[in-house]
Amino acid sequence: MKFVRYGKPGAEKPGMIDADGHIRDLSDRIDDLAGKSLDPDRLARLAKLNPEDLPKVSNDERIGAPVGDIRQVVCIGLNYTDHAAELNMPLPSEPVIFLKSPYAITGPFDDIAIPPGSTKTDWEIELTIVIGKRAEHVARADAMKYIAGFTIMNDVSERAWQLEGTGQWTKGKSYKGFAPLGPYLVTPDDVKDVQNLNMWLDVSGERMQEGNTKTMIFDVGHMVAFVSERLTLMPGDIIATGTPPGVGSGRKPQRFLKPGESLNFGIEELGEQRHTMTGG
Repeated sequence: MKFVRYGKPGAEKPGMIDADGHIRDLSDRIDDLAGKSLDPDRLARLAKLNPEDLPKVSNDERIGAPVGDIRQVVCIGLNYTDHAAELNMPLPSEPVIFLKSPYAITGPFDDIAIPPGSTKTDWEIELTIVIGKRAEHVARADAMKYIAGFTIMNDVSERAWQLEGTGQWTKGKSYKGFAPLGPYLVTPDDVKDVQNLNMWLDVSGERMQEGNTKTMIFDVGHMVAFVSERLTLMPGDIIATGTPPGVGSGRKPQRFLKPGESLNFGIEELGEQRHTMTGG
Protein backbone atom coordinates (compact mmCIF):
# COMPACT_ATOMS: atom_id res chain seq x y z
CA MET A 1 0.00 0.00 0.00
CA LYS A 2 1.12 3.54 -0.74
CA PHE A 3 0.40 6.22 1.86
CA VAL A 4 0.83 9.96 1.41
CA ARG A 5 0.42 13.27 3.26
CA TYR A 6 -1.06 16.29 1.55
CA GLY A 7 -1.84 19.93 2.29
CA LYS A 8 -0.04 23.09 3.35
CA PRO A 9 3.35 22.78 5.10
CA GLY A 10 2.85 22.08 8.77
CA ALA A 11 -0.80 21.12 8.30
CA GLU A 12 -0.55 18.01 6.14
CA LYS A 13 -3.30 15.38 6.29
CA PRO A 14 -2.93 11.60 5.89
CA GLY A 15 -4.07 9.78 2.79
CA MET A 16 -3.72 6.57 0.83
CA ILE A 17 -3.39 5.94 -2.90
CA ASP A 18 -6.20 4.05 -4.64
CA ALA A 19 -5.87 1.70 -7.62
CA ASP A 20 -6.23 4.61 -10.06
CA GLY A 21 -3.51 6.68 -8.41
CA HIS A 22 -5.85 9.11 -6.65
CA ILE A 23 -5.37 10.24 -3.06
CA ARG A 24 -8.08 9.15 -0.61
CA ASP A 25 -8.36 11.03 2.67
CA LEU A 26 -7.64 9.15 5.92
CA SER A 27 -8.28 12.02 8.33
CA ASP A 28 -11.28 10.28 9.89
CA ARG A 29 -9.24 7.14 10.55
CA ILE A 30 -5.92 8.50 11.86
CA ASP A 31 -4.62 11.91 12.94
CA ASP A 32 -1.42 11.69 10.93
CA LEU A 33 1.09 9.29 9.41
CA ALA A 34 3.28 9.68 12.46
CA GLY A 35 4.10 8.01 15.78
CA LYS A 36 2.00 4.99 16.70
CA SER A 37 0.05 5.21 13.44
CA LEU A 38 3.19 3.93 11.70
CA ASP A 39 3.12 0.60 13.50
CA PRO A 40 3.19 -2.06 10.73
CA ASP A 41 0.08 -3.76 12.16
CA ARG A 42 -1.81 -0.44 12.18
CA LEU A 43 -0.83 0.27 8.59
CA ALA A 44 -1.90 -3.24 7.59
CA ARG A 45 -5.38 -2.58 8.98
CA LEU A 46 -5.61 0.71 7.09
CA ALA A 47 -4.58 -1.07 3.89
CA LYS A 48 -7.67 -3.25 4.16
CA LEU A 49 -9.99 -0.25 3.91
CA ASN A 50 -11.97 0.14 0.70
CA PRO A 51 -10.58 3.32 -0.88
CA GLU A 52 -13.94 3.94 -2.56
CA ASP A 53 -15.39 4.56 0.92
CA LEU A 54 -12.92 7.39 1.54
CA PRO A 55 -13.19 10.98 0.23
CA LYS A 56 -11.21 11.68 -2.94
CA VAL A 57 -8.64 14.48 -2.63
CA SER A 58 -8.23 17.17 -5.30
CA ASN A 59 -5.28 16.73 -7.65
CA ASP A 60 -4.36 20.35 -6.91
CA GLU A 61 -3.31 19.62 -3.33
CA ARG A 62 0.35 19.97 -2.41
CA ILE A 63 2.08 16.70 -1.50
CA GLY A 64 4.16 16.82 1.66
CA ALA A 65 6.72 14.50 3.20
CA PRO A 66 4.94 11.13 3.74
CA VAL A 67 5.86 10.93 7.43
CA GLY A 68 5.10 13.48 10.14
CA ASP A 69 6.87 14.41 13.38
CA ILE A 70 10.22 12.94 12.37
CA ARG A 71 12.66 13.17 15.27
CA GLN A 72 15.78 11.51 13.81
CA VAL A 73 17.17 11.48 10.29
CA VAL A 74 19.87 8.81 10.41
CA CYS A 75 22.09 8.60 7.33
CA ILE A 76 24.49 5.94 6.11
CA GLY A 77 27.52 7.13 4.16
CA LEU A 78 29.50 5.27 1.48
CA ASN A 79 27.08 2.36 1.28
CA TYR A 80 27.35 1.59 -2.45
CA THR A 81 30.41 -0.13 -3.85
CA ASP A 82 30.32 1.88 -7.08
CA HIS A 83 29.89 5.19 -5.22
CA ALA A 84 32.91 4.50 -3.00
CA ALA A 85 34.87 3.67 -6.15
CA GLU A 86 34.02 6.99 -7.86
CA LEU A 87 35.29 8.84 -4.77
CA ASN A 88 38.44 6.65 -4.57
CA MET A 89 37.56 5.69 -1.00
CA PRO A 90 37.98 2.25 0.59
CA LEU A 91 34.87 0.20 1.36
CA PRO A 92 33.86 0.69 5.00
CA SER A 93 34.04 -2.32 7.32
CA GLU A 94 30.83 -1.25 9.06
CA PRO A 95 28.06 1.28 8.27
CA VAL A 96 29.16 4.92 8.45
CA ILE A 97 26.51 6.74 10.52
CA PHE A 98 25.80 10.46 10.70
CA LEU A 99 22.73 12.52 11.58
CA LYS A 100 20.93 15.14 9.53
CA SER A 101 18.62 17.74 11.06
CA PRO A 102 14.92 16.82 10.77
CA TYR A 103 14.26 20.51 10.06
CA ALA A 104 15.86 19.94 6.65
CA ILE A 105 12.86 17.83 5.56
CA THR A 106 10.65 19.20 2.80
CA GLY A 107 8.07 17.85 0.37
CA PRO A 108 8.81 15.85 -2.78
CA PHE A 109 7.83 18.66 -5.18
CA ASP A 110 8.78 21.77 -3.18
CA ASP A 111 11.45 24.20 -4.35
CA ILE A 112 14.88 23.68 -2.77
CA ALA A 113 16.96 26.74 -1.87
CA ILE A 114 20.69 26.78 -2.48
CA PRO A 115 22.35 28.44 0.54
CA PRO A 116 23.48 32.06 0.01
CA GLY A 117 26.96 32.06 -1.49
CA SER A 118 27.09 28.30 -1.97
CA THR A 119 28.99 27.02 -4.99
CA LYS A 120 29.07 23.32 -4.07
CA THR A 121 25.48 22.18 -3.47
CA ASP A 122 25.30 18.51 -4.48
CA TRP A 123 22.70 15.74 -4.84
CA GLU A 124 22.39 12.17 -3.50
CA ILE A 125 19.29 10.05 -4.20
CA GLU A 126 18.71 7.50 -1.42
CA LEU A 127 16.36 4.64 -0.56
CA THR A 128 15.00 5.53 2.87
CA ILE A 129 13.69 3.26 5.64
CA VAL A 130 10.83 4.48 7.83
CA ILE A 131 10.79 2.93 11.31
CA GLY A 132 7.36 1.79 12.52
CA LYS A 133 7.96 0.90 16.15
CA ARG A 134 10.56 1.34 18.88
CA ALA A 135 13.72 -0.51 17.89
CA GLU A 136 16.65 -1.38 20.14
CA HIS A 137 19.09 -4.23 19.54
CA VAL A 138 17.03 -5.61 16.67
CA ALA A 139 18.24 -8.88 15.17
CA ARG A 140 18.97 -8.65 11.45
CA ALA A 141 16.45 -11.42 10.74
CA ASP A 142 13.72 -9.44 12.53
CA ALA A 143 14.41 -6.07 10.90
CA MET A 144 11.37 -6.04 8.62
CA LYS A 145 9.06 -6.32 11.62
CA TYR A 146 10.18 -2.82 12.67
CA ILE A 147 9.85 -1.15 9.27
CA ALA A 148 6.70 0.84 8.44
CA GLY A 149 7.79 1.22 4.83
CA PHE A 150 10.18 2.76 2.35
CA THR A 151 10.40 6.14 0.67
CA ILE A 152 12.87 8.35 -1.21
CA MET A 153 15.13 11.04 0.22
CA ASN A 154 17.74 13.21 -1.43
CA ASP A 155 20.67 13.83 0.89
CA VAL A 156 21.34 17.29 -0.54
CA SER A 157 24.80 18.41 0.59
CA GLU A 158 26.87 21.58 0.61
CA ARG A 159 30.28 20.03 0.01
CA ALA A 160 32.38 23.00 1.15
CA TRP A 161 30.58 23.01 4.51
CA GLN A 162 30.84 19.24 4.71
CA LEU A 163 34.47 18.71 3.72
CA GLU A 164 36.40 21.98 3.89
CA GLY A 165 37.45 24.05 6.91
CA THR A 166 36.50 22.07 10.01
CA GLY A 167 34.37 19.76 7.89
CA GLN A 168 31.53 17.86 9.60
CA TRP A 169 28.92 15.96 7.58
CA THR A 170 25.92 17.07 9.62
CA LYS A 171 26.86 20.74 9.12
CA GLY A 172 27.08 20.27 5.36
CA LYS A 173 23.79 18.39 5.02
CA SER A 174 21.23 20.09 7.29
CA TYR A 175 20.31 23.35 5.54
CA LYS A 176 16.55 23.90 5.20
CA GLY A 177 15.12 21.84 2.35
CA PHE A 178 18.17 19.58 2.17
CA ALA A 179 16.08 16.45 2.88
CA PRO A 180 13.23 16.26 0.36
CA LEU A 181 11.20 13.18 1.27
CA GLY A 182 8.52 11.19 -0.55
CA PRO A 183 6.23 11.17 -2.37
CA TYR A 184 4.96 7.93 -0.85
CA LEU A 185 5.39 5.73 2.19
CA VAL A 186 5.31 2.29 0.55
CA THR A 187 4.74 -0.66 2.88
CA PRO A 188 7.24 -3.55 2.61
CA ASP A 189 4.62 -5.96 1.24
CA ASP A 190 4.19 -3.65 -1.77
CA VAL A 191 7.90 -3.77 -2.69
CA LYS A 192 8.93 -6.90 -4.59
CA ASP A 193 12.61 -6.84 -3.64
CA VAL A 194 14.01 -3.86 -1.78
CA GLN A 195 17.54 -5.04 -2.61
CA ASN A 196 16.92 -4.86 -6.35
CA LEU A 197 15.42 -1.46 -7.12
CA ASN A 198 16.62 0.75 -9.97
CA MET A 199 17.24 4.38 -9.13
CA TRP A 200 18.07 7.47 -11.19
CA LEU A 201 18.56 11.24 -10.98
CA ASP A 202 18.54 14.00 -13.62
CA VAL A 203 19.73 17.60 -13.34
CA SER A 204 17.98 19.82 -15.90
CA GLY A 205 17.27 16.78 -18.06
CA GLU A 206 20.81 15.37 -17.93
CA ARG A 207 21.17 11.93 -16.36
CA MET A 208 23.62 12.10 -13.46
CA GLN A 209 22.93 9.10 -11.27
CA GLU A 210 21.94 5.57 -12.18
CA GLY A 211 22.19 2.63 -9.83
CA ASN A 212 20.49 -0.25 -8.14
CA THR A 213 20.08 -1.12 -4.48
CA LYS A 214 21.72 -4.49 -5.17
CA THR A 215 25.13 -2.77 -5.04
CA MET A 216 24.65 -1.75 -1.40
CA ILE A 217 27.51 -2.80 0.83
CA PHE A 218 25.19 -3.25 3.83
CA ASP A 219 21.60 -4.30 3.14
CA VAL A 220 18.42 -3.01 4.79
CA GLY A 221 18.35 -5.68 7.51
CA HIS A 222 21.99 -5.12 8.39
CA MET A 223 21.51 -1.36 8.70
CA VAL A 224 18.44 -1.57 10.95
CA ALA A 225 20.24 -4.04 13.20
CA PHE A 226 23.49 -2.05 13.29
CA VAL A 227 21.87 1.33 13.93
CA SER A 228 19.46 -0.02 16.57
CA GLU A 229 22.42 -1.37 18.56
CA ARG A 230 23.79 2.14 18.84
CA LEU A 231 20.75 4.45 18.70
CA THR A 232 17.22 4.04 19.99
CA LEU A 233 14.93 4.25 16.98
CA MET A 234 11.35 5.42 17.41
CA PRO A 235 8.31 5.36 15.09
CA GLY A 236 8.81 7.93 12.36
CA ASP A 237 12.59 7.93 12.53
CA ILE A 238 14.12 7.43 9.11
CA ILE A 239 17.33 5.83 7.86
CA ALA A 240 18.68 7.08 4.52
CA THR A 241 20.72 4.20 3.18
CA GLY A 242 23.37 5.79 0.97
CA THR A 243 23.64 6.80 -2.68
CA PRO A 244 24.81 5.18 -5.94
CA PRO A 245 27.48 6.76 -8.18
CA GLY A 246 27.02 10.00 -10.09
CA VAL A 247 27.14 12.71 -7.42
CA GLY A 248 28.40 16.10 -8.57
CA SER A 249 31.51 16.01 -6.40
CA GLY A 250 32.52 12.69 -7.96
CA ARG A 251 32.36 13.91 -11.56
CA LYS A 252 35.37 15.16 -13.53
CA PRO A 253 35.12 18.10 -13.68
CA GLN A 254 32.92 18.47 -10.62
CA ARG A 255 29.34 19.62 -11.24
CA PHE A 256 27.14 21.37 -8.68
CA LEU A 257 23.58 22.71 -8.61
CA LYS A 258 22.68 26.23 -9.76
CA PRO A 259 19.58 28.40 -9.23
CA GLY A 260 16.89 27.71 -11.81
CA GLU A 261 17.98 24.14 -12.50
CA SER A 262 15.56 21.26 -12.16
CA LEU A 263 16.26 18.22 -10.00
CA ASN A 264 14.24 15.10 -10.89
CA PHE A 265 14.80 11.64 -9.48
CA GLY A 266 13.07 8.39 -8.63
CA ILE A 267 13.32 4.84 -7.38
CA GLU A 268 11.53 1.91 -8.95
CA GLU A 269 8.22 1.14 -7.17
CA LEU A 270 8.62 4.14 -4.83
CA GLY A 271 7.77 7.06 -7.11
CA GLU A 272 9.53 10.21 -8.31
CA GLN A 273 10.39 13.67 -7.01
CA ARG A 274 10.64 16.97 -8.95
CA HIS A 275 12.22 20.19 -7.68
CA THR A 276 13.37 23.59 -8.86
CA MET A 277 16.55 24.98 -7.32
CA THR A 278 16.28 28.56 -6.06
CA GLY A 279 18.42 31.07 -4.15
CA GLY A 280 22.16 30.86 -4.24
